[in-house]
Amino acid sequence: MLKGFLNKVGFKNRQLDEELLEELEEQLIMSDVSLETTDYLVERLRAAAKRGDATDSESARDFLKSDIAALLGDKPAAMTWAKEGLTIWLFVGVNGAGKTTTIGKLAHRLRREGKKPLLVAGDTFRAAATEQLQIWGQRTGSPVVAQKQGADPAAVVYDALAAARSRDHDTVLIDTAGRLHTKSNLMNELSKIARIIERETGQPPQETLLVVDASTGQNGLQQARAFAGSAPLSGLVLTKWDGTAKGGIILSVAHETEVPVKLIGVGEAPEDLIPFRPGIFAEEMFADS
Repeated sequence: MLKGFLNKVGFKNRQLDEELLEELEEQLIMSDVSLETTDYLVERLRAAAKRGDATDSESARDFLKSDIAALLGDKPAAMTWAKEGLTIWLFVGVNGAGKTTTIGKLAHRLRREGKKPLLVAGDTFRAAATEQLQIWGQRTGSPVVAQKQGADPAAVVYDALAAARSRDHDTVLIDTAGRLHTKSNLMNELSKIARIIERETGQPPQETLLVVDASTGQNGLQQARAFAGSAPLSGLVLTKWDGTAKGGIILSVAHETEVPVKLIGVGEAPEDLIPFRPGIFAEEMFADS
């Protein structure tokens, strides 16, 4: 995992004054933290200094570290499972964010845990997406339900749910086409998929996860805002974390959407999709790189 994008701020043996606060503010912005989230963190630290809760640079660092962990949810946000019957996880996000790879890595983990995942090629607009998912299916020993290019994604999901029940699967992972908030027809299609799931299972998907490419910076935040306003998101997946030199986007997304980060991609190997741990991340932000 990327380390220390805040270690450039010289906290050691310094007085907590406006100069240090301005340096912190500048570094946060340069690290892809939005202005809104930067202001939130800096103003809370300034208020803590006035209260006497952060009297020097070291205590300021500890306060900021604790504040960041709290902003990210303090405790890891676990994936949600159905109490009985099929567990259904729906993956949304723009093209290129890493939805298909995320599903493949999750299938790998589930298989190792003794689960029986079924993968669903709901992105019927790009043949490459189906092919990529089928490759992951072969690698993980997980069946894939797919139809021809251009098929109705909701129909693919309907068939997949029937297949999952008949083949005794316990988990269904659904890929979807890359959707932008300006494409109302695609957002409507996502709603249709959710209705099919609820009609066939009696409940909505246990997870609707927005997959965001961490290396896209502020564009990732714009995507998260758009989807959070258009779909009932339950969690975020940050991908390509190892490919960004900044990383502040994770603070902005969590703060401004109030949706927890559940998983984070830290490499290309199947094992490199891990649960997100806020406390560890807060520590890593100040670690030596």
